[in-house]
Amino acid sequence: MNRSERGRHEYEGLMGFLPENGLGEVLRTSPQMYETVVEGAFGGALSRPELSRRTRELATIAIVAAAGGAERRLASHVRGALRQGVAPSELLALCEHVAVYAGFPRALDALVVVNEILEEAGIPPQPTLHKVALADHETVVAQKGDSGPTVILSHSLGVDWRMWEPVMERLSHGRRVLAYDMRGHGSAAGAPRPFTMDDTARDLLGVLDAFDADTAHVVGLSMGGGVAQTVAVRAPERVASLALLATTDYPFPAFEDRARSAEADGMEAQIVPTLTRWFTPEALATNPWGVRYARERIRRFHPADWAAAWRAFKGLDVQDRLASLAAPTLVLAGERDASTTPEIMSGIAERIPGSTYQELPGVPHMQTLENPVQVAEALDAFLPADR
Repeated sequence: MNRSERGRHEYEGLMGFLPENGLGEVLRTSPQMYETVVEGAFGGALSRPELSRRTRELATIAIVAAAGGAERRLASHVRGALRQGVAPSELLALCEHVAVYAGFPRALDALVVVNEILEEAGIPPQPTLHKVALADHETVVAQKGDSGPTVILSHSLGVDWRMWEPVMERLSHGRRVLAYDMRGHGSAAGAPRPFTMDDTARDLLGVLDAFDADTAHVVGLSMGGGVAQTVAVRAPERVASLALLATTDYPFPAFEDRARSAEADGMEAQIVPTLTRWFTPEALATNPWGVRYARERIRRFHPADWAAAWRAFKGLDVQDRLASLAAPTLVLAGERDASTTPEIMSGIAERIPGSTYQELPGVPHMQTLENPVQVAEALDAFLPADR
């Protein structure tokens, strides 16, 4: 493969179409410039594997945005970044990064271009974020949808509200959907510790109070499912329905081991055992947004918050009271969940009278980050909506 062929191959792999289509005007007006771009750039440095295509597009967007005055080229590379699996939230964060190092005028111009391309691609706007003061700390609540039944989403240990972002758009059709940062997580990192599952339940109810919601459809995944169950048995009058995803109704002995490991070994040591519990080998190999997001959330976690969360989860105490639950309940298991297995999940369903058990084929523990379409479909079918 000569430089021209390598350049054509790399351009098409990056942008999704042949260079003569993307650079047709350049080819027509200056064949020499066309050759320089395709053979010199795409057939040279840009074809080297030391930087992934995704990384190169992020770097290119940052450089072009910082330089300013090349909005057409910036738009082209934003499209290329989306093609390489860069998430909208990553592009928006990149604009914030540019603001720090190149100034707000350049960053704001870049933000306009990014938003235009996201709209062009049919990507829905980001959720609206609200700062909410709870009893002893502040958190952030992401909102999608302004009317209809209120749905509140409680996330897994180790991440934050963005765990729910891949399903929020679908769920917001005819519903008001709220996803918040649990204490010790995300914007609520450093909240008072130690804390208990009862504290996390009061936090969820505090979010509902802040949005004037007397009742809500409560959805929780993993530790978030423990929070949801705790709310359901402590304040059943506030729970219109319950959806339990990849969770447990009793603590595991390993919870204390995970707390101690963070304290002794730090957060880098938590990445491999956690991600291999959460995702399939296929997802870990291809490294999509959900895996990248989860890895960074774990890496940036404060060990004391991590340990406090695991010790709170260790205090989960709901199993003996599940039989009293009257709210409609969906128990959603992943076929390939190695952490909260279908056996564990079906046991929860058996202990909740009238509950519905559903097993998602091929789905691991971190359901919304690896298989959001299947999860959104199941929740959309279960949750009532105004339509």
